[in-house]
Amino acid sequence: MYDKLFNYIEQYAGLPLTETDRQIIQEVFVPMKLRKKQYFLQEGEVCKYMAFIVKGATRQYTVDDKGAEHMVQLAIENWWISDRESFTMLTPTIYNIDAWEDCELLTTTKADATRLAHIPAAVQALREMDINHAIAMQKRVSSAIAMTAEQRYAQLVESNPTFLQRFPQHMIASYLGMTKETLSRIRMKASGK
Repeated sequence: MYDKLFNYIEQYAGLPLTETDRQIIQEVFVPMKLRKKQYFLQEGEVCKYMAFIVKGATRQYTVDDKGAEHMVQLAIENWWISDRESFTMLTPTIYNIDAWEDCELLTTTKADATRLAHIPAAVQALREMDINHAIAMQKRVSSAIAMTAEQRYAQLVESNPTFLQRFPQHMIASYLGMTKETLSRIRMKASGK
C-alpha cells in the first residue's frame, strides 16, 4: 500500500527515499478505507486529514439551496484529497468529499505532516505538488471564464480521459460547469454522430 506513495514522492521529488524516510512516512500516514458513497469530509466539519488515494475515486462538491451538487474536484489513484483551507486554517468546510468507488487511502493529520519536513524528498515532492496544484487551479478558473463548453470538454478528454470511464456523465457535466444535456450533445458531436 505504501509503495504507491513512496513512488509518488520519489517521482515528484526526483530524489530517492532512504529506509529511515520510508519508516517515518509509514508512521505519519495511516491507512483508511472508504466504502462507495461514504464520506471523507462533510460540510460544516473541520478537515482533520489530508489523504493520498492508493485505490479508488472520490469527488469533492458543494450542495446548493435547491439540493444540486456542484463538483469542485474529481480524484483518482495517486491524487490527494482534502479541503486545503479547512485543513490549514482549522475552519469549517463548505465542501463534501465522498468515495465514488471503494477507496484505500493513506491519511495524515496536520500535526503528523510536520514530520515530513525532515525528509528532503517529501519536502521537494510537496513543493512540486503545490506548484502543480496552483497551476491546475489557475487553468481551471481560466477555462471556466474563457473557454466554451466544447473547449472545456476537449481539455478534460486530453488531460484526464480516465475520468470519462470512472465518473457518470452528470458528475462530469457538473465538474465542467455545464448541464448533462449540453455534455451529451458535445459528446455526440465529438463522436461524429
